[in-house]
Amino acid sequence: MPSPDDKPLRVCSFESRRGAEMKSLIERHGAIATIAPSMREIPLTDNPAVFQFAEQLLAGGIDIVVFMTGVGATSLLESLETRYPRDLIFAALEKVCVVVRGPKPTAVLRGWGVRIDYRAQEPNTWREIMSIFDQSIPLQGRCVAVQEYGQPSVEFYHALTTQGATVLPVPVYRWALPTDIEPLRAAIRQTISGEFDLVMFTSAQQLHHVLQVAEEAGLRDQWLQAVHRDCLVASIGPTATETLSAAGLQVDIEPVHPNMGSLVKESIAAAETLLIAKKTGNHRRQAGQPER
Repeated sequence: MPSPDDKPLRVCSFESRRGAEMKSLIERHGAIATIAPSMREIPLTDNPAVFQFAEQLLAGGIDIVVFMTGVGATSLLESLETRYPRDLIFAALEKVCVVVRGPKPTAVLRGWGVRIDYRAQEPNTWREIMSIFDQSIPLQGRCVAVQEYGQPSVEFYHALTTQGATVLPVPVYRWALPTDIEPLRAAIRQTISGEFDLVMFTSAQQLHHVLQVAEEAGLRDQWLQAVHRDCLVASIGPTATETLSAAGLQVDIEPVHPNMGSLVKESIAAAETLLIAKKTGNHRRQAGQPER
């Protein structure tokens, strides 16, 4: 889909781990892709929280385990296997209620042969997990272990404790900036120069890192102003949307299904109309997408 001046749409994505796939998706839809990796996963190798989780799980002190990501679930098991037999961990998981946030941890646990009791519906946020608890699982007096992904989910933990649960966070990795941040710096400068029509975010943490690098370069306000002035903003789902909105950025496109393919397809399909509206002062969020 071209931009309003009939030139190919210029898209900047901050995807890291799946950057090559994102570039291919964008180009397949006829747009020009710039990939500026913004994140790096660092496993927590010296991680007493993982072994505290194992001790409580094996002792019967945990009632519910929530797996938030596939990568995190895999990292958790790999850490536990340095001290415990895999079969022992799986047998202990069979005795608790297992909840997963979305399709990736579902695939990992099914591959292990671990029973899944509940799976959150789209858009796969902590709110959908809380809906499961509200409808099916009383939390009063229960211990809920949560496999974290990157950073603690403070709002989720507050919601759990408000309903009487004890929360056991289980961090398995944290987010850091890429080793080479020059592509990210370059993308920030290109945004300020008006070289992009659309910026895409597949996680909230991407925005935190973009703003961190922009701040260090003395360009934070200029970058935010340039995005507001020149770019459409596409977000993969509610969590990223809330973070973007909190930073003062209007999210123009959020796909019906929170996955990368839908994000690219729906964003590029809607871009021409939305860019025309932006330039003529009739800017609206994509029809059918709720305000948050």
